[in-house]
Amino acid sequence: MNFDYQFPYTSTRLPLFARNVVSTSHPLAAQAGLRMMLKGGNAVDAAIAAAAVITLTEPVSCGLGSDAFAILWDGKELHGLNSSGPAPATWTPEYFHRKYGAETKTPPKRGFDSVTVPGAVAGWVALSDRFGKLPFADLMEPAIEVAERGYLIPVVVQQKWAAATPELQSQPGFAQSFLPWGRAPQVGELFQFKNAARGLKAIAATKGQALYGGEIAEAIERFAKDNGGSITAKDLADFKPEWVKPMAQDYRGYTLHEIPPNGQGIAALIALGILSNFDLASHKVDSADSQHLQIEAMKLAFADTYRYVADPRFMELPPEQMLDPAYLASRAKLIDMKKAQDFKAGNPVKGGTIYLTAADENGMMISFIQSNFMGFGSGVIEPTYGISLQNRGHGFSTDLQGQNPANLVLPGKRPFQTIIPAFVTKDGQPVMSYGVMGGNMQPQGHMQTLVRMLDYGQNPQAACDAPRWRYNSGLNINVEAAMSATTVQELISRGHQLDVISDSYQDFGAGQFIWRMGDPAVQGYQAASDPRRDGQAVGF
Repeated sequence: MNFDYQFPYTSTRLPLFARNVVSTSHPLAAQAGLRMMLKGGNAVDAAIAAAAVITLTEPVSCGLGSDAFAILWDGKELHGLNSSGPAPATWTPEYFHRKYGAETKTPPKRGFDSVTVPGAVAGWVALSDRFGKLPFADLMEPAIEVAERGYLIPVVVQQKWAAATPELQSQPGFAQSFLPWGRAPQVGELFQFKNAARGLKAIAATKGQALYGGEIAEAIERFAKDNGGSITAKDLADFKPEWVKPMAQDYRGYTLHEIPPNGQGIAALIALGILSNFDLASHKVDSADSQHLQIEAMKLAFADTYRYVADPRFMELPPEQMLDPAYLASRAKLIDMKKAQDFKAGNPVKGGTIYLTAADENGMMISFIQSNFMGFGSGVIEPTYGISLQNRGHGFSTDLQGQNPANLVLPGKRPFQTIIPAFVTKDGQPVMSYGVMGGNMQPQGHMQTLVRMLDYGQNPQAACDAPRWRYNSGLNINVEAAMSATTVQELISRGHQLDVISDSYQDFGAGQFIWRMGDPAVQGYQAASDPRRDGQAVGF
């Protein structure tokens, strides 16, 4: 049957209640996580297995050559992991000016010269070593099975795959890996990625070492040399993930935690710190006043984020300084309730990212995110082992006079990152593991959904389902078509330049949420999964 895959009717989801939960943007990934829990594993084991599967089922957004971040509650305290890789040893502003011209402002968007060291697999290993219960090789089994047997292309992923193909089909290894039909896939076609199965088996057998100095690293170096890149096996071997202390911002009696720079999580903290100066709940939940305040707070947050955030070793000021309550109160005073303003933020980019979360009945909760950055990342796929490489290097500046000198490209330096996991506590105890994927939409989604829950009491699934807006630059914002027409008109009257968008795939992100309901062994959790993706929350 040749079905029509348009969905003309409003569909809603209901929250899932269970003691062991995995919430991801693809069902096979969520089920892989449950398999590990049923095998005796914990939430970390589940998250790693899910992350491995989703490199296959959502290749538009991540791959074995992604970066990753995590925030983890181990049952007693909170931990942060930064597994984003640095620039290769050859990268300097001069390297890019010599190859691409003196006026080049950033590394290229695609190709090998957009690829920094991929950190995701090293992050999986670090999490497994410190907190996992099952052997690492076991966690790769579901992904290897999916790679070998294949899966049917889902609706949302197909849309993005088809959209990216014209730009990426000439990149090294792309057509061989992702266009086996000689074109983009159709919904429901079988996709097998047996070369990635070979890569996963090597990663499983060596606990990741194959990618970090072993046979896969050597293959990437050869492939780079043949295709104009300069990344080496040594660049990969030198990489180590970093355990970090999450940054925090109190809000309405709760505390939001984010990974510190080089990520953009601080933008959500700044925005909430600004909103703390207003009685947001006095305005109706979907009113123009409520939306206007949130939009303006987010603009102010991005203005500082794009100016100062970089690899923290190079930042002009400590990140904590950007969260000073007196400073945020002074920024709040700049908001005019009657008028949209341009606070001179940078120009955000759209992104391709997956977020997942898992929690178990022993109280372990993990907030995990990995990404290739833009759709399919660099577009480069090392074909022997199916390693789809990110394009995080495009997040660097090569402009010696750029707005953020701290983000100037240098060897061994981490670029500005968009991917951010989030975690909420209350009085030092865990409440919610959550995240919203999609480029600069991530801190915006973190703020919007949390405001709905904490200021307005909406349940996580309703907060996830609700129409969103997305700030771009200047006075321009996108809003989902489901937003109230009255609210849209009122925002326009205040000077907001609105584009109403019907396709929510990338413009408005997609979230996964797990809220602790009490004792995990007794009451368990409630979980929500975003209808803007193909995923689901599952549990037992």
